[in-house]
Amino acid sequence: MKKSIPTGADEEQEMTFWEHLDELRGTLWRIIIALLVTSIIAFAFKQVLFDDIILAPKSKTFITYRAFCKLGEWFSMPSLCIDPSQFQLININLAGQFTAHMNISLVAGLIIALPYILWELWRFIKPGLTEQEIRSSRGAVSIITVLFILGVLFSYFIVAPLMINFLGGYAVSDAVSNQIALTSYVSSITLMTLLMGLLFELPVLILFLTKIGIVTPKYLRKYRKHTVIGILIVAGVITPSPDVFSQLIVAIPLYALFELSVAISSRMYRKKEELAG
Repeated sequence: MKKSIPTGADEEQEMTFWEHLDELRGTLWRIIIALLVTSIIAFAFKQVLFDDIILAPKSKTFITYRAFCKLGEWFSMPSLCIDPSQFQLININLAGQFTAHMNISLVAGLIIALPYILWELWRFIKPGLTEQEIRSSRGAVSIITVLFILGVLFSYFIVAPLMINFLGGYAVSDAVSNQIALTSYVSSITLMTLLMGLLFELPVLILFLTKIGIVTPKYLRKYRKHTVIGILIVAGVITPSPDVFSQLIVAIPLYALFELSVAISSRMYRKKEELAG
């Protein structure tokens, strides 16, 4: 990465390796401090963090379950009415609740601080980009943040509740009751939420891979059918019942994400061909 520092009206001096290192160190320190501040704030609001957010999908009054029930009434599909109270959360480790509190606070702090973290990283790499690269990357921080937040919301309101209901109510025998460890419940929700947030960055990843020539629109279209089958399998695994409607609720947004990636790849590929021509 080439960066420069001003030495006069029209003169610039290239930064040395140690100056790059100092600037990177300062960027990382600001990111760490921001993450610590947002995590501490999240830690302080324990009741909101757990009762109103993390444990909310275990209540019948959760907005997703009420919406599903309403849809079930409209379409005469009672299986859409979900009862998530089929298992009990327990704590089996001495430090289990404190550990869960710490982990959730860090995840919440990361989500809150994400726009600032991306901005700091952008500010660090921006001086090393050309004017054309800066223009083409304008708005990238906002787009990445929005996609990640959409993935987090999709996971929290759709995927996580369905997963909790399915796995929490699954039983190999009536003689076995489900008592789920708090740490298992928390880790499942946070992992699914972060993974879905990263999955929603697929359009950005496809844009980058197309730009450097690894992926083409033709390649993506070739494996469209395979992608559809994979999405339907994932939707079928995490939905609580075998009805097609609940599977489509999960599958349609994921497929739309794939088609958006194909469209972005096609546009980038056309631009590359125009520049090459």
